[in-house]
Amino acid sequence: MRSAQAAHRRYVRKELSKVRGLMPLLMKHRNGERWSEEERAVLLRDLRALSNLSPYLVPLVMPGGVLLLPVLAWWLDRRHHRRVAAGADPADKA
Repeated sequence: MRSAQAAHRRYVRKELSKVRGLMPLLMKHRNGERWSEEERAVLLRDLRALSNLSPYLVPLVMPGGVLLLPVLAWWLDRRHHRRVAAGADPADKA
């Protein structure tokens, strides 16, 4: 149980570290400046990293989201079993 929790904690930290500097980049467009092609690629990468974390973040920010934790556990377990059945190493994601 602890090793699974530690693996998920490392995964969340790794994904969050990918999106550092996202807010200044997003505000650049709002301030009337244009994004370069490189900045667009960075934005796409950061938004994909955030989308991978959405199952973890929704229960934390949603009112009553704690009640969804059993559903989240079921969904993550289902994804794990699907990866194992496909032959992927589950340790690659952690």
